[in-house]
Amino acid sequence: MTSFRFTQIIILASLLMGTSASSFAQETAESVSRVFKEGRSSSDARLGKLRNLKDAYHPWIPPTNKNDWIETAEKIRTKLKVSNGLIPAWSKTPLNAVVHGEIHRGDYIVQRVYFESMPGHYVSGNLYRPTKLDGKAPGILSPHGHWTDARFSDMGEEAALKAIDEGGEKYLSGGRHHIQARMVHLARMGCIVFHYDMVGYSDSKVIDHRADFADAEAGSWLINTMGLQTWNSIRALDFLTSLEQVDSDRIAVTGASGGGTQTFMLAALDDRVDVAFPAVMVSTAMQGGCVCENADYLRIGINNVAIAALFAPKPLAMTGANDWTIDIESKGLPELKQVYSLYGQPMNVYAEAHPEFGHNYNYVSREIMYQWMAEHLHLSEASLEETDFWPIPQEELSVFDEQHPLPENSKSAAELKKWMIGELQKNRAEMQQLAQENFAGYQSEMKEILFTLFDQQRFLNRGQGETTYKTETQKIMLEGDIELVKGTFSARTYRFSIPFLSLSPKEAPKTVFWFDEQGKSHLFEEDGGINQDVQRLLDAGYQVISTDAFLTGESKDSKIGYSRPVDEKYSGYTYGYNAPTLVERVRDLNLFMPTSPKEGEVIIVGTGDAGIWTLLAASTDHANINFDRLVVNLDGFTFADIEKTSDPNYLPGAVRYGDIGGFGMLANPQNLLVVGGVAEKSQTAQLLKLGTPGQNGKLRIESKNLSRKQIVDLILKAE
Repeated sequence: MTSFRFTQIIILASLLMGTSASSFAQETAESVSRVFKEGRSSSDARLGKLRNLKDAYHPWIPPTNKNDWIETAEKIRTKLKVSNGLIPAWSKTPLNAVVHGEIHRGDYIVQRVYFESMPGHYVSGNLYRPTKLDGKAPGILSPHGHWTDARFSDMGEEAALKAIDEGGEKYLSGGRHHIQARMVHLARMGCIVFHYDMVGYSDSKVIDHRADFADAEAGSWLINTMGLQTWNSIRALDFLTSLEQVDSDRIAVTGASGGGTQTFMLAALDDRVDVAFPAVMVSTAMQGGCVCENADYLRIGINNVAIAALFAPKPLAMTGANDWTIDIESKGLPELKQVYSLYGQPMNVYAEAHPEFGHNYNYVSREIMYQWMAEHLHLSEASLEETDFWPIPQEELSVFDEQHPLPENSKSAAELKKWMIGELQKNRAEMQQLAQENFAGYQSEMKEILFTLFDQQRFLNRGQGETTYKTETQKIMLEGDIELVKGTFSARTYRFSIPFLSLSPKEAPKTVFWFDEQGKSHLFEEDGGINQDVQRLLDAGYQVISTDAFLTGESKDSKIGYSRPVDEKYSGYTYGYNAPTLVERVRDLNLFMPTSPKEGEVIIVGTGDAGIWTLLAASTDHANINFDRLVVNLDGFTFADIEKTSDPNYLPGAVRYGDIGGFGMLANPQNLLVVGGVAEKSQTAQLLKLGTPGQNGKLRIESKNLSRKQIVDLILKAE
């Protein structure tokens, strides 16, 4: 027999609803298909409170052996690249760096810098260097974070005196200009430091920090502020390592708060970083409160500790304060120690919290950082004690002036997004060419992307034990020797329970999985009788199975509706921690699909919105499911047409990776793929033709949706 992910075990459980054939006269489609008793619902943890960045506790359990960690680290790193829009990575176009305006301060020099991380997008900042250098010096990147006025920050005399009085600062200069203070002292220690702006701060004001790249179009291409800033950090490292006096074997990065997020993100993604010190950011509590610290898919199943762990076994140190990082020594550091111990390097990770201070990168924290840098950048003769300095005012630090105005080719957010989409469209064309010439190569390229978009939760939940599936069912005999089986399908690691039902004639060697946006009730007429088209399948010897995918049928939740609520400002606040509604539905349907060679024919059908979910389910798990024919209606759907991130079929990144046609070409039924509601000359149709069914003459495209009768006619005619 065909093997499915669930096994039918007949258990008359009190949870399940009892029904007899004689009672059907009083039934409706909803009531006759109901699995749970009236008033009871699915025990589905996904219906509970969604994760969000402000949760008090974001746990993560690291693997306990090195091989598992290496595999896990690779999956997490791919996730970071996908969520930051770095697969494919942007082309490293010429930086066209401009360095000007030396400011001499005795033992160090400050210069003004700007360069193009992308054509027309400028990264600005200041370069601090020792006045005298004997040989090459370590290079340090320093992102500033969300401090008032950022790179130009001046906390004022009153705040500085208070910081001194509380023991957080030594000098008025450091108290007022704590950001400049660390650049100055690192330069005095013998390092070359590049202090650069976040998007929307200081001299980088062309693009707004929070308002841009939060729309559905940007999300569909995985263009976001966090990804842009991460790319800016990578290009900043390109700039720093291009300097003749920088030792590319001694590269560090340090920042606090939002700058801490940039620090551990860059450290996780760029192998050139040798030492990292993210201050007051890594924790199991709040994960980052800005759009520049969040992205779709980023933290599903993980937290900032897991991201920081990707730097292992290189030297990583952190500070905590009386904020969300207060417990870093007991929550976060132990997990990091566990990972570092897998490499025999537990001493290479360190954290120290100072709860007597609020959110900060004050002298006490900076001194810990100086010690870490001196040890791991081999600065044995450097003085670790800060001394007073002469702060540089904003007008002198500012990069653009009359002699060096903002270049005319500087792009607005809309212009930059247009350019980025243009580049990604070129990549899609290259992927299409790859599919034509080497389809196996295309499948390989898409494998990890599909994993991140659809299947990462299953893998990252492994710390909770292997996924085990359980089925509870009740068998009812209907008129005409039709067996109705109602049941629930659950998986411990997913913490859900999905209701399903099966209709079978006495002999049923063949199976139809028929999924619909209404859920399993679509198998019945309004009066509770079996739908006439379903009856035709039963008469022909087919077993028919259906289920309620997430938030359909009995899985609906009156408080949630048809789709999960999505943060109105930015979907990354929701889908950075929770799978999109569409992904949950695709995963549900995928779990019901056959997984091993069959004895009888297996046909999969998707109608309504479930046509989209079914095609994706059959495409994303193509290596593990076995079926003969796939019939879906798409009703002209494309992800590119979605205008709101609240749309239940919104899938971040879908357009970037080929839209519905790019995914659908991976579906590979043994005999036939039929897709309704697709125009013959549409891009969707052209992409579907590149898949194995299209190449083998097993693809049929219909411009109009197939009716239920036409679907059944097609199934029966092929016998």
